Amino acid sequence: MFKDHTEANPQQKCIKSKYFLGTLALIKSFLICVLIFVVQPANAQEDLRRFKLIREQDLTPAQAQLAQSIRSGPRSSTGSTSTPTNGPLGSPFNVWLRSPEMGEIIQKLGSQIRFNSSLPARLNEFAILITAQHWGAQYEWFAHHRLAMKAGLKPEIAESVKNNSRPLNMSDDEAAVYDFSTELHTTHFVTDKTYQQAISLFGEKGIVDLIAVNGYYDLVSMTLNVDRTPVPSQKD
Repeated sequence: MFKDHTEANPQQKCIKSKYFLGTLALIKSFLICVLIFVVQPANAQEDLRRFKLIREQDLTPAQAQLAQSIRSGPRSSTGSTSTPTNGPLGSPFNVWLRSPEMGEIIQKLGSQIRFNSSLPARLNEFAILITAQHWGAQYEWFAHHRLAMKAGLKPEIAESVKNNSRPLNMSDDEAAVYDFSTELHTTHFVTDKTYQQAISLFGEKGIVDLIAVNGYYDLVSMTLNVDRTPVPSQKD
């Protein structure tokens, strides 16, 4: 399952019971867990979000321009909960509104990586899921699992990634993406064998696009984890 980021993301785990003394305190701890994870839907956890959503009427001119740029781009057709037609933008865009000039550059890069990659959408989304799992970015997983399934990635492959195991029965191109992305994240390098496997299938342009999708979604995942972006209550 996803890695445990207790201190950085309190959505994933309640405070350890060793900080509570006595039976009464342990009961309180249990009740807190129930309230957070069972009773409250994710949409009610907005108090955990560090970068509060900015209402449209409160946007500065530069922020409003960035919001319009994001909404008018290809993301608007994906059904993403982060780019609603009405209402404030969700994360990571909500976070990047705080630095709109930088946010504009980042969102344009992301648009290129998502919608104009030389890699098929199935493989691009596969790399995004691998990156989301590596960072324990639950919102990123939520947002792109649906897109990966729509693009043709098998559910059992995604489930294996979620459970930190190498998927079985991958196609050659899926195995190349998995090995390349996993090695890059875990060792920070790529072996000659893995590189040759990938370049024989994708060419040099494909290698650059594969590096880019992993790197861009590192940034997205870091943004979401720092923000503590809550996962929507509805299923993907």
